[in-house]
Amino acid sequence: MTEKKQKIEKTDADRIQEIYKLCQGHFGDVRFVGVKYHDKIGWIAKAQLGEDFENLSADGKTSTDALKKLRSRVKKIIKRYNAV
Repeated sequence: MTEKKQKIEKTDADRIQEIYKLCQGHFGDVRFVGVKYHDKIGWIAKAQLGEDFENLSADGKTSTDALKKLRSRVKKIIKRYNAV
């Protein structure tokens, strides 16, 4: 008999924790990682970093989309920094 593996769906909270860990591991001090809704723009995911770095943000049609874009942006910055 074969068992089907159940696909575990990530929640936005899981995505926020993952982004927080990525930022903390690379940038050090992380003040805030979260998502909010803006009337004119839509969903905005934001990471407020320490004093040495500024904020990172990404927007999307859904909160999940905005968090995925922010995670992608953070990974690109880390990859670019490690390449130099």
